[in-house]
Amino acid sequence: MIDGVFVFDSVAHVPNLEFKNALGQAGEMLIHGLYGFHGALTPPDAGVLSQEQFCRKWTAADIHRMVFDESPVDMVISMPLPLDDLGRDGFSPVADCAELAAIDPERVVFWGSVNPLQGRAALDEMERQVGEYNARAFKFYNTRYDFGSPMGWRMDDPQIAFPAFAKARALGVNLIGAHKGLPLGPQPLEQTQMWDIDGAAAAFPDLNFMIFHPGLPFLDEALWQLIRYPNVYVSLAATVNLAVRAPRQFAEILAKLLFWAGEDKIVFGSEAPVFHPRWAVEAFWNFELPDDLTTQYLGAPLTEQAKRKILGENLLRLHGIAAPEPNAG
Repeated sequence: MIDGVFVFDSVAHVPNLEFKNALGQAGEMLIHGLYGFHGALTPPDAGVLSQEQFCRKWTAADIHRMVFDESPVDMVISMPLPLDDLGRDGFSPVADCAELAAIDPERVVFWGSVNPLQGRAALDEMERQVGEYNARAFKFYNTRYDFGSPMGWRMDDPQIAFPAFAKARALGVNLIGAHKGLPLGPQPLEQTQMWDIDGAAAAFPDLNFMIFHPGLPFLDEALWQLIRYPNVYVSLAATVNLAVRAPRQFAEILAKLLFWAGEDKIVFGSEAPVFHPRWAVEAFWNFELPDDLTTQYLGAPLTEQAKRKILGENLLRLHGIAAPEPNAG
């Protein structure tokens, strides 16, 4: 526990990163890319894993131990990946993520994930994930790889995206996540851009949309989405991990987000197990903005109140969950 702060981590996967799980070179590129991120941004004293330790099939028990036993995390989102044309099981199988939630249903929230390009099958799968696994939200990935040839789709597409959003609403789900920035495998950078959030947020004002990563390298575009739409939020997943190895870059990102979006629209995410939640939480809690950015953007130092909101309170509010007592372990 960090000073009684409630931590709700917005991203943990249960990945299968064995190279034999990859479908061709495109899938191998994804695994190599994730391991590269792990090695580049994990602080040396936090325990950088060898490729053999990292590139394996992780289990729900592995992630539960990392998140709760080894980290000051109180709740976490268990999130599948629907990349079944890059990896044989999608790289973070629905069943494994549901198992993580079943192990500890009071502390693990399951988010569903489907590929809207599959049409009616995707809508049926959304219904299954809500009915069988109590999916509380859905996260979408705007690229279908077709076994190595990336095909992008947009969040503002009335034929592809809007039926999935309408289905979520009909199922009682009002939170939609979007993987933006951070290209996966051979995904063209342009397919991770931000322009399509506008149309989605405007067409479904009763749904909340969360931009993950937060759209890097399209941060400025993300800011203009956040400031104009009250139903658009942002996750620091795979961004807060810059705080130790690239602190100035993270400071500039955080200062801009706080200035334009405010402390109520930002949530924390560790991206476990690519990054260990322990050091990510501690790095954020101890992080201070440089004086020049504080003066330029905020006018006052980053407050504990803002950090508490970002680390857990904002995500609790978005899920309509009352904060239980913080984890004492």
